[in-house]
Amino acid sequence: MQGFKDFIMRGNVVDLAVAFIIGAAFATVVSSLVTDILTPLLGVFGLPNFADLSFQAGKATVTYGNFLQALFAFVLMALAIYLFVVKPMERMKGPAAVETKACTECTSDIPLGAKRCPMCTAPQAAG
Repeated sequence: MQGFKDFIMRGNVVDLAVAFIIGAAFATVVSSLVTDILTPLLGVFGLPNFADLSFQAGKATVTYGNFLQALFAFVLMALAIYLFVVKPMERMKGPAAVETKACTECTSDIPLGAKRCPMCTAPQAAG
C-alpha cells in the first residue's frame, strides 16, 4: 500500500488531476460560449437550425442535420479557443528569442555563438 500512496502523492499525478479538473471546467465554459452565444448569432446571418434536416432511406431516418450542427459547433469551438486562448497567450509571450544566425558563406542557420559553420566550415564573426 505504501508504494501506491507514494505513486498517488507524486507531483505529476496531482498536477494531472488538477489539470483535468480545470480542463473540464474550461470545456464547460467554452461549450456554453458556443451553444448559448455564438451559435444563436449565426441566425443573424440567416443560417438555419440544421438539427431538423433529415431524409428517409428505406425505413431508416438519416438526420444529417445533427452532423452539420455538430460540425458548426466544432468549428465555432475551435475559433473560440483560438481567439480567446491561443492569441492572448501568444501576445503575453511576446516575440521568440533569436537563437540562430545565417552563415556568411552558405546562409544555413547556425547557433549565435558558432565560430565556424558546421555545414561549410567557414569562419564566423562572434555574436
